[in-house]
Amino acid sequence: MLPPFDTAHLCNSVMIFESLDRLGSKAARVLVYPKQWNTRIEGTSDRISQLLVKARDWYRVKLIPVDIPATPEDADGDERTVGFYRFLAWGGESYKRVLYLDSDITIRRHVDELFLLPETPVVMMRDYTLLPSERILSSRLILHQTSPEESERLTTAVRADILQEKDDDVDILNRFYGDSAMVLPHQVYGLRASEFRSMDHRYYLGNPYESWDPEQALREASLIHFEDDPFPKPWIMWSHVLYREKHPQCKGQDCRNKEVWKSLYDDFRKRRK
Repeated sequence: MLPPFDTAHLCNSVMIFESLDRLGSKAARVLVYPKQWNTRIEGTSDRISQLLVKARDWYRVKLIPVDIPATPEDADGDERTVGFYRFLAWGGESYKRVLYLDSDITIRRHVDELFLLPETPVVMMRDYTLLPSERILSSRLILHQTSPEESERLTTAVRADILQEKDDDVDILNRFYGDSAMVLPHQVYGLRASEFRSMDHRYYLGNPYESWDPEQALREASLIHFEDDPFPKPWIMWSHVLYREKHPQCKGQDCRNKEVWKSLYDDFRKRRK
């Protein structure tokens, strides 16, 4: 399931559905979107309707319009409001299990194997970039059993926190499932683009003695997440100054980190055109 909340993320979602279709995924595909959007194409500039129709007709995506509960005006687009989309997935009564994915990713292999994991309420990854000081679950990928009661409990929690300007949905997920979630290996499902710019790979590798090999890391990864601060998301072009100062550095004649990192952005932008 993918939940876009603006045109940019809707486009990313369609890209993911194209990848899943091309890679042979057999799982049902669902797109949850704001109810004010529609599939009536009213002109060549009606990008949202065009993308919804493309997802439905080209990639066999089930479209589900939803009402998003009212939130303060200054919270519109805030990360906390995105939690409504994530948590609505828990109420998907047509499915026994739902896999939620953020849309700013590249899929290298489909992840249908996750649906074969032993039944458990929630499966997530840890945010390895915060180790060892914090053991926080990441919301980038969530596999969960559906439950209308759990959906209501989660959406009620996130709405209350928005009104009080407190925790975001990641905090809520950790509050509810931090001690009980099944944890996935981040090397396969949670590799970040920023890892190719990092000088310390201990927490990605999980130990201090393995050697970092950027090409092997890419081969092992099914998903690449574009979390790469201070670089913007890949659909936004970076400045020449930022690229010059922050791109991965070569180690002598070894420029593989730079080459792999740059290829991830080039591939995303090429497919997004």
